[in-house]
Parts: sequence; structure tokens; C-alpha cells
Amino acid sequence: MDYRIEIQKFKNNQTLTISGSKSETNRLLILQKLYPELLIENVSDSDDSLIMKQCFENDTKIKDVHHTGTAMRFLTSYFALKSNGEVILTGSDRMKQRPVKILVDALRQLGADISYMEKEGFPPLRIKGKNLQKDFVEIEADVSSQYISSLMLIAPALPNGLNIRLKGVATSVSYIKMTLHLLQSVGIMASLENQNIHIQPATKLKNKHFTVESDWSSASYYYSMIALAPVGSFISLKNLKKNSLQGDAALTEIYKDFGVHTFFEHTTITLKKVANRQKKTINYQLNNTPDIAQTIIVTCMGLGIECKLTGLHTLKIKETDRLQALKNELKKFGALVITTEDSIELKSKVHFTKNPIEINTYQDHRMAMAFAPLVLKQPLIIKNSEVVSKSYPAFWKDLEQLGVRITTL
Repeated sequence: MDYRIEIQKFKNNQTLTISGSKSETNRLLILQKLYPELLIENVSDSDDSLIMKQCFENDTKIKDVHHTGTAMRFLTSYFALKSNGEVILTGSDRMKQRPVKILVDALRQLGADISYMEKEGFPPLRIKGKNLQKDFVEIEADVSSQYISSLMLIAPALPNGLNIRLKGVATSVSYIKMTLHLLQSVGIMASLENQNIHIQPATKLKNKHFTVESDWSSASYYYSMIALAPVGSFISLKNLKKNSLQGDAALTEIYKDFGVHTFFEHTTITLKKVANRQKKTINYQLNNTPDIAQTIIVTCMGLGIECKLTGLHTLKIKETDRLQALKNELKKFGALVITTEDSIELKSKVHFTKNPIEINTYQDHRMAMAFAPLVLKQPLIIKNSEVVSKSYPAFWKDLEQLGVRITTL
């Protein structure tokens, strides 16, 4: 389904409630399967989290994660640990192009029985569950933090816990720390020191209740909208914490460069455009927060700011090659865009028109949502708009509350 979106009048004084973080939810769903006494509230309604649940509830041998990378990584470790069971873990055509060898190699160090059914190093996987007894593993840390989080989540269920030695410079460290803090929050002894993660075994949880915070990645699109709106514009978002476990809470500092300040009151934040920033060029190193790169570069284009974003090597193995997808779509506005294996650079200002520009989404939810705030500058047509359900099913409905008119084509 394609949407034409255009602004009627931006509505201030709106309060939105974003669904629970899918990153927190998916980690907690694994822990809940290992420790059924865990009660989770404000669970994400994203496709990613629904697919995780379906893979647990489906009694068939074949588990299909579709486009969900976190499910592929987290379930690989979970089913490797589930003794006396065998599953085939598969996904979409794109998922079969996303590497999983580093994680499989690490699990094999622990004694896991995992084999590739098609291409070496890639899904689908045949996993024969075993009682894993070893308590030490080394893993390359510079490709995907999800490999490391996957091991961390099963670690307390191992008879002797797990020591994980990280090789190389870890990417997306904020997500490793999120996993660590979630383990600690439910009473599991876990620590990260230098290149070593140590997690002790646990037969039961000390804290059996966890309320999931709303998703900061989803909040990023409203930061972008307020940045592109006139000075004085503001909206509020509920259930977001000042001391968040989510790395994308870095938005509160980053968007000060665009004149957007964040005001906290209990668990509600208010985003307000307090000034028009005059910076001509902005550079960010986003190794720890790559998921907000798309939002930031679209904001920069909308404000006429040149920018360079680095630390983005993980974006090439996401739902799509996000660096190439961004380059393709930004060029439609007349932007000069330069990409490398781990960076993207916006080199020119653009002129907006009254004619809608069509945005291809490449089966990637973040492409749809990152470009949507540009509706404040000109009409857009968002192709395959339903892709947002992967992380934020209510996105278009919430956008309408802000004065955006949405028409089905």
C-alpha cells in the first residue's frame, strides 16, 4: 500500500504514547522463556516482537523469522540451548543474505550443534538443541552487537554461567549495555569490564516484574519533525525515561544541534524547537547509535545542513543496505551524497517543491519513517507504507494527530 502524505497544519500540544521498545521486549521475551516467572508489561506491538512470540508458540519444526534480524540472532542461541529439540530457523530472502557465521562459530565453541542448510555462514540453520556445558567463548565484536547480546541472554541458563571475551572494538556498545542492565534488573549477576563479559548462572530471578520503556528509536522521528517545524513548536511523548537503557536516548543531546530541547517530567518528555541553529556542517560518529542515522541525515537535508555520519558499517547488513538506500532516495531531492563502507556524507543543499517525491522503502521500516518528517517541507509518496509495522504499527495514525493528511493511493 502506498501513501501520499502532506501537511495541513502542524498541531502543537499533542501527546503521543509510543509502544514499548522492541529492543527491550525481544531481550525480555528470551529471558521469559528461560524463566517463565518473569512478567513483562508494555510489551512492544511491533512485528518483530510478534514474530518472536510466534516462533515460541508455533509447535512446528520450521521457525520463520521473516525480516526480523533480532529474532534470527536471539533464537539461534535459544534453540541451541534447548536440549532434545531440533528446529530449522529460516527467514525471508533478505534474511538469507544477512551473515550469522560469527554467532554460529561462537555457539559451536560452547558445543552447539548447528549446520547451514544452504549457503555457508548464512541462514537457514538446522539447530539440534543440546545441554551446553562450557563456560567460555571468544567472539568478534566489531560486526554486530546482537551476536553478543544473543550469547548474554542464554548465559545465566548455562550450568556455570558464561565468560565472553570480546575480540576487536565492539560496535553498538549501547545495545550490549542494554542487555547487561536488563539482566541485572531481573537480579542476574552480570558485569562488563574491558573486553570481558561475565554472567553468573541463575536458577530463578530475584525480580520477576519488568515494565518496558517506550522506544527511543521511534521517538527519533518526532525529534526530526520538531527540528523541521517552526520555532516554538512542541509535542510530548509518554513513557520515556531520563536515565534510559536505550542508546538512542542520545537524541536528547544530538538534536540540541538542531535547536530541539528535551524537557523531562516524570516519564513524559516534551520536545520543543527553541531556536533555528545556524550550523552549516555537522559531523557525528554513530557507532553506538546506528539506528538513528537515517533520521539524522534526513533532518540535515530538511534544514539545509551538510553533514557526515560515520561508524555505520552495520547498516549494510540490515533489512536493506541502508547506506545505498539512503543515497538513492536523497538524490531524488537533488542532494549530493557520498557513501563508503561505514559512512554517508551529505554535501549540498536542496530546494523543495510542491510536487510530491516518491520514497522507496526497500522493505525497511526506518526508511519510511525517517523520510516522513520531510512532509513539513513538501508532499511525499511513501511506497509500501505498511512496512512500518515492523517496529511501529501506529506510526501513520500518530502522524495524523500532528496534522498530516494521509491518502491511500
